Amino acid sequence: MNSLSLDIRILRTLQSVSETGNITESARRLGRTQPAITLQLQRLESICGFNLFRSEGRKMVLTPDGELVLTYANSILRLHDELLSRLESPDVEGQVVLGTPDLYASFLLPSILGLFKQAFPRVQVQLQCSLSTPLVRLVHRGEVDLALVTRMNDFSGGRVVRQEQLIWMTGDNSTAHTETPVPLALLPPGNIYRDHAIECLEAARHPWRIACVSESVSGLQAAVFSGMAVTVLGRSALVPGMREIVRGPDFPTLPKVDLLLYKAPGAKSPAANALHDYLAHYLQQLDQGADLRSIPRPPRPADTPAQTTG
Repeated sequence: MNSLSLDIRILRTLQSVSETGNITESARRLGRTQPAITLQLQRLESICGFNLFRSEGRKMVLTPDGELVLTYANSILRLHDELLSRLESPDVEGQVVLGTPDLYASFLLPSILGLFKQAFPRVQVQLQCSLSTPLVRLVHRGEVDLALVTRMNDFSGGRVVRQEQLIWMTGDNSTAHTETPVPLALLPPGNIYRDHAIECLEAARHPWRIACVSESVSGLQAAVFSGMAVTVLGRSALVPGMREIVRGPDFPTLPKVDLLLYKAPGAKSPAANALHDYLAHYLQQLDQGADLRSIPRPPRPADTPAQTTG
């Protein structure tokens, strides 16, 4: 019988370094020291009998042998996490209503909700997509259990779980950004994305006009994809067919915006607590393109009560 065995933590380290290409970033993600990460990789290479990574500049890239080991590691980790999820949360069930703008429902939440569904298969999540301002009113009234929204100037309460860098976007082949006045596709009045876009252009004395107003990100994308307008969205919404406009005198650097997570005062069920904790935990650590499976899961709801906000 083969006496070799593989520690799950070593496989998770392999997975993380393959994604980040960097020991320092993997140490930050996994909550370990850089020497510990290096030691784990060396141990795994010793067990395998070959190099798992090669250096390309400052980035660590998997070797062909490393790619093979990672394929098995991904499968092992997926089954490991699914089993633990089933063992840890068989008694958590119920329905949770989560309100959020469709921007975040489309680009930030799918991977997190996928992990949550694996961990809590008996919890039903109902998404309610709307703009941030009405959602905050709904969560205060208890008509939605949780709300993930953009902080507006008059908002109070909530927990900051992420910051989104706003950027100027146009279509891949669009020349809308060269027009004068520049045509804009924006959310309705009262939205901070819209306010920042207009304030920056006014400060730069760059003429502008409204070419599209949409409450939905799909409407803004349609205007951008068609080449008829420039828009302002968070960097996480930059998708194929769109490109970031290089910052300059005409398009100044935009600020970051806070994402707030609210919890209704009456939402005290284990299901609501669990979703709250998952959203807070993963949104704070989410990097664009990252595989969230490499990030350790939050504690069970019964171990750490969720913070009530709003």
